[in-house]
Amino acid sequence: MTSTSTPPGLARLNALPEHAALAALHEVCASTTWARRLTDARPFATDEELRTASDAAMAGLTAADLAEAMAGHPPIGRPKPGDPTSAREQRGMAGASDELRAELLELNLAYQEKFGHVFLICATGRTAEQMRDAVKERIGNAPEQEREIVRTELGKINRIRLTRLLEEEA
Repeated sequence: MTSTSTPPGLARLNALPEHAALAALHEVCASTTWARRLTDARPFATDEELRTASDAAMAGLTAADLAEAMAGHPPIGRPKPGDPTSAREQRGMAGASDELRAELLELNLAYQEKFGHVFLICATGRTAEQMRDAVKERIGNAPEQEREIVRTELGKINRIRLTRLLEEEA
C-alpha cells in the first residue's frame, strides 16, 4: 500500500518491478532467499516493518543461505576494491598500523580455516582494535555458536544497509 504517509524511499522500493527489487535487495544481502522473502513480503507500510521482515528472513536462513550471504562480504581489513559500501563499513581500518593489519590478516586466515568462511562482524563504528579483539574472542567459539553470532551480525549489517538503501531511494 503506497500512500502519502509511506516514506518516499520505501514507496519506491515497494513500487519496483520484482526483478529490480530483487537486484536492489541483493545489494543489501547476497542471500537470494533473504532478498526473495523481502521482495515477496512487499508492500511495507513503514521502514520498521521492512526491518522486522528483514530480521525474520534472516532468522529463517539455512546454513547454505548464510554461506551465500557471507560470500558477499570481503575479509575485515581488505574491502573490495572500488566498492564504496565495504570501504565505508570498514572505515575503522583506515588508521590501522601495518602491524595491526598483518595481525588481522593472520587472525582472519586462522578464523577462515576453522570455520570455512570469512570473519563477519558489523564493522560500522568499530575501530581496527575492536575488530581484532572480536576475532580473537570469537575464534574459540563452537561452529554452531559462531553461526548464530554471524546471523546476528548479518542482521545488523542488513538493517544499516536497508536504511541507506531507503535514503538513496528517497
